[in-house]
Amino acid sequence: MLRTVFFGTPEFAVPTLAALAEASYAPLLVVTQPARPAGRGRKLQDPPVALWARRHGLAVRQAAKVNEESFMAALVELAPEVAVVVAFGQIFRPALLELPRHGCLNLHASLLPRHRGAAPIQAAIAAGETRTGVTTMKMEAGLDTGPVLLQAELAIGPRETAGELAPRLAELGAGLMVETLRRLEAAALEPRPQDDALATYAPRITKADAEVDWRAPAPRIYDRLRAFTPWPLLAAELRGEPLRILAARVLAERPGEEEPGTILGLVEDHLGVRCGGPANESGTMLGLARVQRPGRRGVGAADFVNGERLRPGERFRLSSPRPSPSDVAPR
Repeated sequence: MLRTVFFGTPEFAVPTLAALAEASYAPLLVVTQPARPAGRGRKLQDPPVALWARRHGLAVRQAAKVNEESFMAALVELAPEVAVVVAFGQIFRPALLELPRHGCLNLHASLLPRHRGAAPIQAAIAAGETRTGVTTMKMEAGLDTGPVLLQAELAIGPRETAGELAPRLAELGAGLMVETLRRLEAAALEPRPQDDALATYAPRITKADAEVDWRAPAPRIYDRLRAFTPWPLLAAELRGEPLRILAARVLAERPGEEEPGTILGLVEDHLGVRCGGPANESGTMLGLARVQRPGRRGVGAADFVNGERLRPGERFRLSSPRPSPSDVAPR
C-alpha cells in the first residue's frame, strides 16, 4: 500500500482520515494544527483530527509551521509516497509539495474551478446554487489551481445551511479520496487542468461578511442566512444595537414603496422586513422567524415584537453592500 501522510485539522477532515484507515491507507503520520483556545473558558483544545487520530492509535504531530526545516527533515525520514490534505490550514511551499513521490493530493469542497479558496461551502450557498460537490486535485503553488483528479456532485437542499451541507460533503469527499488513491496505485488517474476562465474565489468568511444589506432581494439575503449558519450568523442593526437573525424565510410579495430595511409588522407569524429588488419591480419581503440580541436567548418574531414594542415603519440600519463570495474575481 502507498506510504501515506495525512494533513488535516477540522471536523470536515475526519471522515477522510477514517476512510483511509478503513481502506488500508492508514497514514504513517497525521499532521494537524496545534491546540487553540476555545469556548467561554478559552481553554486549549486539540483539533478534531488530532483527537480522532489519537483515539485510533495513529501517530500525530501538531505542527505550527510545516515548512520549517525540523518538520521537513522528519518528513524526509518517513519517505511518504503521497500526502493527503483536507482543510489543513497552512500554505505548502514547493519543497513540501514535491517531497512525496506522487505529490500532495487535496480534497476541496467544491466543483473546481468554482469557488477556489477557504470558504467554498458558504460561497456555493450564498450564490443560490442548487448543486455542488467535491474535488480531488494535485496541489501546486497556486491557490486551488492544480489539476483535477476526480469529482463528485450532490444537490443542495433549498433550505440547507452550511452547517448541514458540510458533513454531507465530507462523507462524499472521503469516498472520493479513497477512490483517488486506488486509481493512483493502478496508474488509472488522468489529471486534467482547470479552466481559469471559469474560476471564482471564495475568501475566508468574517463577521463583517454576515451583515445584512437590505437593498438586496429577499431570496439573496435568505441564501446568505443559510450560508452563514451556524457561523458567523446573519446580523443586522436595529435601534442602534446588533441583532442576529437565526431563522427566516422569503414571504409572498406585498407591493409597497417602503425603503429597504423597513419593518412591516407581523406577517404570517414572521417579522416582515422590506428588501430591495429590481428597479422595475416592487420590493421583496423577508420574514424573520427567530432572532437574538447579544447576551440573550433567541426568541420568536411575536415575542420579539412585543418585548421591544416594535411598530411598522421602523427601520434597520442600512449597512454597506457586501459582495457575495461568488462575486469575487479569481486570483
